[in-house]
Amino acid sequence: MEAFAIARVQLSYASIIATPAGAERFATAFYTALWSEATGIRDLFPAGMVSMRQRFATAIGWVINRLHEPAPVERFLGQLARDHRKYGVEPVHYRIAGNALLVAIRECTPPILWTAALERTWAEVLDRVVETMASAAATDDLPASWGATVVGHERVLPDLAIIRLETDSPIPYHAGQYMSVQIPQRPHMWRYLSAAIPPNPQGQIEFHVRRVSTGWVSPALVGEVAVGDRWTIGPPLGGLHVDFDSGEDVLMLASGTGLAPLRAQIMEMAMRGNNPRVHLFYGGKYPCDLYDLETLWQIAMTNPWLTVVPVVEEKENPYWNPVPVKEPPPGLHRTMYGKLGKVAAQFGSWADRQVQISGSPSMIRTTLYALSAAGTPRGNISFDPL
Repeated sequence: MEAFAIARVQLSYASIIATPAGAERFATAFYTALWSEATGIRDLFPAGMVSMRQRFATAIGWVINRLHEPAPVERFLGQLARDHRKYGVEPVHYRIAGNALLVAIRECTPPILWTAALERTWAEVLDRVVETMASAAATDDLPASWGATVVGHERVLPDLAIIRLETDSPIPYHAGQYMSVQIPQRPHMWRYLSAAIPPNPQGQIEFHVRRVSTGWVSPALVGEVAVGDRWTIGPPLGGLHVDFDSGEDVLMLASGTGLAPLRAQIMEMAMRGNNPRVHLFYGGKYPCDLYDLETLWQIAMTNPWLTVVPVVEEKENPYWNPVPVKEPPPGLHRTMYGKLGKVAAQFGSWADRQVQISGSPSMIRTTLYALSAAGTPRGNISFDPL
């Protein structure tokens, strides 16, 4: 597709999601059009659609902003199509969804921008999206989901748990990926969690979960899950990885449980012979938020390619978790203070590094801004949209 056509579509989508209310209106318009396109489709989706609408607008935005990068877009759409198999979505449903998406775009684009030429361009883009997803769903020979049993549940903080499972058969994910999970305490509500350990032949997997006070699922994950519970896990998603062939060193930035996909990669790298240098900035508001810092220190002490930089905004722990603040072992980097992105940007542009960011959406946005302002090329930076 020509650069002018791509820019026209991107401008159109930017006008749709210029505000949070606009993004919500767009997602609502899409699902309303989808339900009316054919009977029975609504039954494939959960009753509560708030988080799904949010993820929908985010996913569409990620694709539109990368139309000039066909390979990663095709990979992302293929993963998304395989993930939707767990709902019972069939390849034929994607054509219906494409029609509904065009209706929603037409409805939500300001009339002054909508032209016959723009509609043709959008139709071309959506045709490619539909065909890519339908083909990926039709040719996938993996299960739509896997069963797993909880074998460990540890509350490492009042609002954070480490959950260990054994899957009925190994899930073919790579370190850095995430998966959707459904738990018996919240049936029909899927949530995305990143694997915190690399894959292994025994089918063991570990998730790190922080409770969100307004969330539907995370409070149950932290406070109600018990050993012996049976989970359903969807196909692996995401593209965070280290390119060992590039010859470039690596910068990783994680806050809170965003550490999980980076931790899995570091653990896998520790089993290799040769690795690029890795600088990991691990941040949180309080020292106790760096819940897995001792594990990282242990890896760093035996792997000189890894540098771990703890970053916190407050020097002391809060009154509700008044545990002693741990000091780093001799020879390791001492704790730095401030916002994670700003602290990392103090060291320069990192323009010669592969960069991965993992954390909350707001953390990713602010860190992207800080690194970009310091001169880090956006093309060097990777993060998962969902």
